Formats: sequence, C-alpha cells, structure tokens
Amino acid sequence: MHQVLEQINKGLIVSCQALEGEPLHSSLIMGRMAIAAKEGGAVGIRANSVSDIVEIKKHVSLPVIGIIKQVYGDHPVFITPTMIEIAALAETGAEIIATDATNRIRPDGNDLKSFYQEVRREYPHILLMADVSTVEEAIYADELGFDIVAPTLYGYTEETNGLKIDDHDYAVIKQIVKEVKNAKVIAEGNVSTPEIARTVLDINVHAVVVGGAITRPQIITKRFVDALCKNK
Repeated sequence: MHQVLEQINKGLIVSCQALEGEPLHSSLIMGRMAIAAKEGGAVGIRANSVSDIVEIKKHVSLPVIGIIKQVYGDHPVFITPTMIEIAALAETGAEIIATDATNRIRPDGNDLKSFYQEVRREYPHILLMADVSTVEEAIYADELGFDIVAPTLYGYTEETNGLKIDDHDYAVIKQIVKEVKNAKVIAEGNVSTPEIARTVLDINVHAVVVGGAITRPQIITKRFVDALCKNK
C-alpha cells in the first residue's frame, strides 16, 4: 500500500471518465485515454465503472483509483455508495477505492463509520479514499482511518453548492492540509488549469487529480467557445 502512495506522490492523476450520454462514453475510449494520460506523464488514473477499470488495466500499469457512480432513486450519495459497489471494485484490482465520505446517510441506511468499518473488515488490503465536501468531513474521515482524503465534493453538496477549490486563496485545501494528521491529502475537484494544479501542489498536497480539463473535449471546447464569444 505504501508503494502505491509513493508512486503517486507529487504527481498528476488523470480522471478518465465519460458518463452515459457523453460523446466519449466507451470503455475502449477510456482505455485509450488512460494510455494518452500515461504518455503525458500521469502517475495514476481515476476511473468509473468495472468495465472501464478492467479495460484501463489492460493497457496501463499505473495505480487506479476506482469508483462506481451508482444512483439509488433520488438519494444524493452516489459515489461508491454501498458494499455492492465496493465488492465489484475489489474484483477489478483497483489499488485505491474512493467513496463518498460526506456526513450524509448512505442509500442503504448506513452512516459513514459503519460503512468504513465494514469495508475495512472485508477488504483490509485496499487503500481507501474519502471524497469529502468540507474540512470537518476531511477531519472525520482521517480520524476513521481513511488512507486518502480529497475535497472532491466541495461545491457539489447542499452545504457547499457552487464553491470552487481556488476560492478565497485556496482556503479549503490549506485548511484540510493543516487539519488532517494521518491521511494523504489529494487535491481534486475543479482543478481546471495547470496553474491551479501547480498552486495546490505547492500547498503540500500529496497529488493532484484533474478530470474534465483534460479528458472531456466537450467541456474544453466550450471554454474556448465562451472565450471567443465574449464581447462579440
């Protein structure tokens, strides 16, 4: 486990994801995207779904942060929300499994503590990453024993809606780095430019995850188009 954490230290992890309905939604394409990320110097991949992870692992030997986005009705917790998704990810060989670690009750009625303890009992060899939305959630995840914490959901919960990682001079990342004692802190969520990535790395995070700014061409294209249309 320590070897995996060392391998991603101070590097770029590329999130290779395309959801159903998006132009690049295909495990084959995500496998190719991972190859491109590796060739560009990425030290790890974050991927969604069993099929994407299996395909990615055929082509690259980089550590994979695995998630399954599974929606249960109108429940807001959908990133690896239950043991069903944990078990499926464990079968893929993903070195790290990430899960929603906000303070919200999970779709199966579990709170985070009971869920974490069950995962640790069943899969003690897998590194666990806590996707949180607040500093308080990061502290709690660290106290529970998560190996990694990241503000992935900062800006995406009712409490933090609309906020971005670079707001207020990167205050949320600085505070998480200061308060988290044992887990590695990874910067993830709205890391939209190389400059933001460089800045958060200098705040002393362990690694940086970048997704849409690299792997979602429709988002990249829109940023250019919006810039070209300003004051038109």
